[in-house]
Amino acid sequence: MLTVGDKFPAFKLTAVKGGPEGLGGPGKSFTEISDQSDAGKWKIVFFWPKDFTFVCPTEIAAFGKLAGEFSDRDAVVYGVSTDSEFVHLNWRVHNDDIRDLPIPMLADLKRELSEALGILDKEAGVPLRATFIVDPDGTIQWASVNGLNVGRNPQEVLRVLDALQTDELCPCNWEKGKEVLNPDALFKAA
Repeated sequence: MLTVGDKFPAFKLTAVKGGPEGLGGPGKSFTEISDQSDAGKWKIVFFWPKDFTFVCPTEIAAFGKLAGEFSDRDAVVYGVSTDSEFVHLNWRVHNDDIRDLPIPMLADLKRELSEALGILDKEAGVPLRATFIVDPDGTIQWASVNGLNVGRNPQEVLRVLDALQTDELCPCNWEKGKEVLNPDALFKAA
């Protein structure tokens, strides 16, 4: 699996647009998103195993609810699975939790991005619940992966993004607005 310090792989995938534009039907709902999209922004890229499952919409909806918070931090959120854009669209239309999803749902149908990242489950052949924070230069600054049956906490992803954007030393459980560590002050006090 690629990790911190690695370049996020190049990709070009079809996606269902976020927001109301994503519900316009097959001719209007789709767009292409690549590693070059949203240049200069931080990127949160998270993967789920399969559409029309039970844990996945809880996570997708939770990331969607934080989309404004991520945007306030100059970050975009991309959700990805190996289902097609048509399956994503159908799922959005028929699932109340994600119908109004403000973030795009990318279709890694050929599994090329999932394979390049090293996140395919060896038995099921679907992506693990992997999350990446990618800096504006395309370098992975945080990577996390859960098994297929355990959902993640998007609020923690936001907290880590806040910490990364300080470019400071942030202690355990640090939250935006709290003090960062100052090693010089610690040595002077000793």
